[in-house]
Amino acid sequence: MKWGLHFGADISQVEKFRKVSITRMQIHSRFKKLFKLVQHQELLTALWKWGVAAGVEHIPLLESLRGCATVVDLGANRGQFALVARYVLPEAHVFAFEPLDRPADKCRLVFRDDPMVYVHQSAIGPVSCKAEIHVSGRDDSSSLLPITSRQNELFPGTAEAGLESISVSRLGDLLGGSDLLAPALLKIDVQGFELSALEGCEDLLGYFRWIYVECSFVELYAGQALASEVIDWLRKRGFGLMGVHNVAYDKSGRSIQADFLFSADLQTLSDDAA
Repeated sequence: MKWGLHFGADISQVEKFRKVSITRMQIHSRFKKLFKLVQHQELLTALWKWGVAAGVEHIPLLESLRGCATVVDLGANRGQFALVARYVLPEAHVFAFEPLDRPADKCRLVFRDDPMVYVHQSAIGPVSCKAEIHVSGRDDSSSLLPITSRQNELFPGTAEAGLESISVSRLGDLLGGSDLLAPALLKIDVQGFELSALEGCEDLLGYFRWIYVECSFVELYAGQALASEVIDWLRKRGFGLMGVHNVAYDKSGRSIQADFLFSADLQTLSDDAA
């Protein structure tokens, strides 16, 4: 079938073409991820056994952090990032935090026989409390912030499907400095709640050498802090931007979001050079 537009095409045709373009991009992305999984038998086994597709796109980044002794995974979902962290960094302890019932249950199941992974069912934020989370049709896109229509336009199937009551804690209420063996990595993938999650970790930031956080260039969740704000907040606390990974684009080529790696060591070097 050929898809195309002609002058005079009505709005419904334009919208149909846009949706088909986005769907094709999603299918291509999933096949690309499956191809990468096939190259890592241990991770492929987790997919067949548990139905959890490990975040293979993070392997190159984690390989650059060999020697990392602790990983704190905020927004762990079903353990996609924790799986690759254990695969690439087999000596590292992983503390996974996931507030939603079903993903947290799956994460516990995946790692039930792994003594190096500790699963906490909680979100991390500036204040310990009970809160309502906006549950997405794809639960890994759920957020403590309202989901905008733009999020669903760019990532179909992620519109709000309901609300769920969850626990929110400060990181220091659940972990202590003695748990964070150096060097430590803090990973954050919390759908627009990044700055609030960082504020909830502030008491322990000094124990981390690296922070790896997904940020957006456009508003996908109402009221979220954009990438520039997160970069500035971390810079003021001694973390310099080390690299940008896994950039997602819309069909026009505009950058939507990416994974940002920050390093305390890099900021120290920058300060010395100045």
